[in-house]
Amino acid sequence: MARRTEIRRDFRFEAAHRLPMVPAGHKCGRMHGHSFLVTVVVGGEVDPVLGWIVDFAEIDEAIRPLRERLDHHTLNDIPGLENPTSELLAAWIMDHLALSRGRVTAVEVHETCCATCVVYA
Repeated sequence: MARRTEIRRDFRFEAAHRLPMVPAGHKCGRMHGHSFLVTVVVGGEVDPVLGWIVDFAEIDEAIRPLRERLDHHTLNDIPGLENPTSELLAAWIMDHLALSRGRVTAVEVHETCCATCVVYA
């Protein structure tokens, strides 16, 4: 019997942003920063020989260039993130991740300790 299996890998980065589309006077319209926590969820078939969907090291390598592009940068300056809401950031990360096995099924962005967005494939 096939079982639904997912693995998750977290990474963190610090970045500044402002939300240009919010109403005038909204606090998020001003430049501010967050310590983002991102969870990448990968689903797929467990390889019968290796016993995993994909090596966590491969996920780390796929994430590394994205983290370098995001960390200690202004998100608004990154093409595709001109309006960097958590929802659009999660979708951007999903669109820029490629793995040899499995597939990214969700990306979860924690903007703060109590504000989270999940985007599903």
